[in-house]
Amino acid sequence: MKKISALLIISVIFATSCKNKNTSEVTKNITPPIAEKKPVPLKKHGDIRIDNYFWMNERDNPEVIDYLERENDYNEKMTAHTKQFQDDLFEEMKSRIKEDDASVPYFYNGYWYVTRYEKGKDYPVYTRRKGTMDAEEEIIFDCNEMAKEYAYFRLQGINISPDNKLAAFGVDTLSRRIYTIRVKNLETGEIYSREIENTTGGSTWGNDNKTLFYTAKDPQTLRSEKIYRHALGAEKEDELVYHEEDDTFNAFVYKTKSRKYIVAGSHSTLTSEYSILSADEPTAEFKVFQPRIRGLEYDIAHYDDHFYIVTNANGATNFKLMKTPENNTDKAHWEEVLPHREDVLLEDIDIFKDFLVVSERNRGLNKIRVMRWDGEVDYYLPFDNETYMAFTTTNIEFDTDTLRYSYNALTTPLSTIDFNMVTREKVVKKEQEVLGGKFDKDSYTSERVWATARDGKKIPVSLVYRKGIKKDGNNPLLLYGYGSYGATIDPYFSSVRLSLLDRGFIYAIAHVRGGEYLGRPWYEDGKLLKKKNTFTDFIDCSKFLIGEKYTAPEHLYAMGGSAGGLLIGAVVNMAPELYNGVVAAVPFVDVVTTMLDESIPLTTGEYDEWGNPNEKEYYNYIKSYSPYDNVEARAYPNMLVTTGYHDSQVQYWEPAKWVAKLRDLKTDDNILLFHTNMDAGHSGASGRFEALHEVAEEYAFMLDLEGIKE
Repeated sequence: MKKISALLIISVIFATSCKNKNTSEVTKNITPPIAEKKPVPLKKHGDIRIDNYFWMNERDNPEVIDYLERENDYNEKMTAHTKQFQDDLFEEMKSRIKEDDASVPYFYNGYWYVTRYEKGKDYPVYTRRKGTMDAEEEIIFDCNEMAKEYAYFRLQGINISPDNKLAAFGVDTLSRRIYTIRVKNLETGEIYSREIENTTGGSTWGNDNKTLFYTAKDPQTLRSEKIYRHALGAEKEDELVYHEEDDTFNAFVYKTKSRKYIVAGSHSTLTSEYSILSADEPTAEFKVFQPRIRGLEYDIAHYDDHFYIVTNANGATNFKLMKTPENNTDKAHWEEVLPHREDVLLEDIDIFKDFLVVSERNRGLNKIRVMRWDGEVDYYLPFDNETYMAFTTTNIEFDTDTLRYSYNALTTPLSTIDFNMVTREKVVKKEQEVLGGKFDKDSYTSERVWATARDGKKIPVSLVYRKGIKKDGNNPLLLYGYGSYGATIDPYFSSVRLSLLDRGFIYAIAHVRGGEYLGRPWYEDGKLLKKKNTFTDFIDCSKFLIGEKYTAPEHLYAMGGSAGGLLIGAVVNMAPELYNGVVAAVPFVDVVTTMLDESIPLTTGEYDEWGNPNEKEYYNYIKSYSPYDNVEARAYPNMLVTTGYHDSQVQYWEPAKWVAKLRDLKTDDNILLFHTNMDAGHSGASGRFEALHEVAEEYAFMLDLEGIKE
């Protein structure tokens, strides 16, 4: 095995040193599209920005479509020499995935539920069996049949009525995350004709089996702002029961695990508010749980005669756990259960009849704590890896001693585990299969290192690579980053990623500020007027990896999507010399213009993340890093930019304008590719395997730059 590894490393180094010299010959006579300039002055706070490509905001304008198609045509021609390679990568990645796969069954309200996939098909089949797994299978939804007429299809929000006879569900066929809710009779198979449009897709049944609550979206901004009560079979209009009028908040509705309460929630980046209603009296009025207070965040769960509250109340930056009686829910009655800790982030709780399970994060690592309500037991599940990911999963049943959780690491495939909280025995119900016969987790190694930021903070970086790689500066390395909204990119296993690792790449995740990897303060230090810490952290991680000879600038690649695409856009303006190539997927790059346009989805709800540029201080700060506003006449790395025409979160015109401006100003001869998926939105293609084509495109881009084919 050692000899095979050594040979592989030698071949990769040889391939890297013999970069594809024919690529430039093949592509040198292909002319990139030039977008017409139509200067539009954008004025704010006495400042004037000239936007030459503002006209691209006009969706469905034939001139816009023509430009996007010309860019797609240019991309096709520039990558024609890699098409076979992309196909090979696609087949290689697909071959590792078990096609006839199924989820681990879970039990709920008398039925065992399983989601399975069939060989050769892209979409899931949702099934159940009554009482026992030996019972006859009932197919609830076969998404392969439902998706036949659509280029894009996504089903979500399956919600079974308490009597198990009905299923509400949401479908999106455009990829703008606008769902139409319908109801299926599970006894007859009939899908009722009533369609509820412009929703989030999720819904909640009252305990009477005929009252359905759902959240509607504003058709322009796509903000989830209204909660309706729908009476099944009634001719009357659905009743509006909650209207969130503050355009910085989004509304949602769900039922507590105890099945006793319907909860109407509303949240912004910094503030939460909930209202509750007895699920046994679904036509009654909602009662406010605790009125909103700016800066007060809380989540609620119900158990016995109390509500349990995960909150940042009274300065609990990393959150603490409190409880309050059901009949006295305002903040004055909250009592502390678990205190705030400076070094531990309380992320979530799972409530069972005899146990409370607490999900925590300490120094970036997941911890799962099990506590008996009577106080007799309190322990942590043992995890001993240097960098890993562990989280509780489907724990719908209340009266059980079994906790279901998942575990994986950069070198270890995902396992679903049932853990007996009384005996402390665990049973691995399923471990992700990596097909093809070539995967051996002992052939790879992972580690966590700490880069020093320019302000002295230590930034964690998780890495994975094949054993035998030498730190001599010759390794291609892909550094991934996100760093916004407090979202944490954990070190998870990916069978797809093996196509890079097996060709000599190192894969790294920079856990930069703006995420919550090191707790809530890590997030607070990478938002609003501290947002630039996210970008400089990523740059400092890049310099660290170069300095430690994991790689070198001619072999370093950067990748990020959405807000991570903003990260990539800012980084290539600030330190383009560090990277040979970057991939920016659905990138949020025209930050000033977007955050000034309240008609665009998500804008007003994100003022607490980026700042409101209607205020001069925030305008100036955002403008100072906004990728589109800071493109200059300078050399940029090789770049691949992707977007979806129907994207509801980052509109297609942001990357389109950015690419047009880069083409006009950049002084280098490096590759700049722009691909618009004309059928997809923010999440890309909908099919199980179709998304792999997009990954193959990204990987082929980097591998081609390295001259690696095998």
